[in-house]
Amino acid sequence: MKLHSHWTSLLALLTCLTAAPLQARVQPTHGFDLFSTQEETQAGQQAAAEVGKQLPLLPDSDPVTKYVQRLGQDLASHAPGEKWPYNFHVVNQKEINAFALPGGAIFVNLGTIQATDNEAQLAGVMAHEISHVVQRHGTRAASKQMAAQLPLAVLGGLMGRGAISQMAQLGISFGVGSYFLKNSRQSESEADLLGTDIMYDTGFDPHQMAVFFAKLQEQGGKQSTVSQFLSDHPDPGNRAQAVSKEVSTLAPKGGYRSDSPGFRDIKQRVAGLKPMTAEQIASWQKEHAATAATTGSASPADIPPASAFRNFNHSLYQISYPENWQVYGDQNSAVTIAPPSGVAQNAVAYGVMINEYQPEDANASLDESVHSLLASLRQSNPDLRQVGNDENIRVNGIAGKSVDLLGTSPLQDKSGKAAQERDWLVAVKRRDGGLLYLVFIAPNEQFSSLRPNFEQMLKSLQMR
Repeated sequence: MKLHSHWTSLLALLTCLTAAPLQARVQPTHGFDLFSTQEETQAGQQAAAEVGKQLPLLPDSDPVTKYVQRLGQDLASHAPGEKWPYNFHVVNQKEINAFALPGGAIFVNLGTIQATDNEAQLAGVMAHEISHVVQRHGTRAASKQMAAQLPLAVLGGLMGRGAISQMAQLGISFGVGSYFLKNSRQSESEADLLGTDIMYDTGFDPHQMAVFFAKLQEQGGKQSTVSQFLSDHPDPGNRAQAVSKEVSTLAPKGGYRSDSPGFRDIKQRVAGLKPMTAEQIASWQKEHAATAATTGSASPADIPPASAFRNFNHSLYQISYPENWQVYGDQNSAVTIAPPSGVAQNAVAYGVMINEYQPEDANASLDESVHSLLASLRQSNPDLRQVGNDENIRVNGIAGKSVDLLGTSPLQDKSGKAAQERDWLVAVKRRDGGLLYLVFIAPNEQFSSLRPNFEQMLKSLQMR
């Protein structure tokens, strides 16, 4: 049966209306970013390991942490864009604050949970932080800083490769108190709008995010516990209006999620807790640092290499490393392989650094190239000195040089002075005339115990 033309037109109109989305969606913004997604994840993991040493975190087994992790994963499942490996932690701190690291690590102060009036407000804080990860605000801010410090020729070679190494050399980090954890008003506005959509999709009333932030803004001049939050999350000026405007573009809902039994249980639990103040944490950090200096290691437990090894494939080589150690870098950049506690303050105390070196004379001999490399290393480490003579070796059939060096460790000895560091440099000749070199690093008094593991890594090295 044929339809009359006006019925046909009406049916077509209804089809278009029902096929079109009922709500507008905030899309993640894009900007200048030197970090690949892999580098961003690695940089965030490295920073998270440092946060774990600098702040008192509730253990993952704590009921409060378990609740925050469940809520966080629920929210993160509705986050658009890259599927980052989101993970959630609770800081045992009284002051109200929360922050996100690149790659998905979210930290919420216990005082924030105590201050929220309902589950939607806590969800609002966490959705807001998840949005900072989605928008890649941390690495975008770091990239701008690096662009201001590096020449264009270097920047051109950093797009998606080597950004972590350059960041370390420039003294840039995402650790506690980092400039890159303090958001601009523009970043706050973007996180508010994207957080609104995440809350809506998870079933929470997005207005509660703005209500909680307004509550903190009102208390800002009266309570010191909110001053850091307001410093790290400046009010963009029209937060409530912007959230309401975004909500108005979304399809109406019959009802939002109310407080869950889980939230009520956690609120009752945290009400009786007395988290540490910023001053107490500062004192705790000093004691923690003193203990680390006395033991000669930031965290001795994770330094010993595991007996099981795993492979890392680089564009220039393949190497095996202890499975409890971590790779910093990617298949196209300079690489550091170290235990999580072996990297601190942009320096390596335990581990191995692997890089390539191109001498000015491509026809230079292996001996000449290695001595040119040593001169270059001493320029950046004036106290580095050679122990004994360099030796000729072969690494899986390839000619190389072995050199033992002494330098200054980033760790302190028992007297509080900088400890002595042993560096074992191994360099092998590449087909293009350059060198691939490895520097195995440990405090001098512990190097002999780690040397068998270092030798095992070296024996696994395969050049491409």
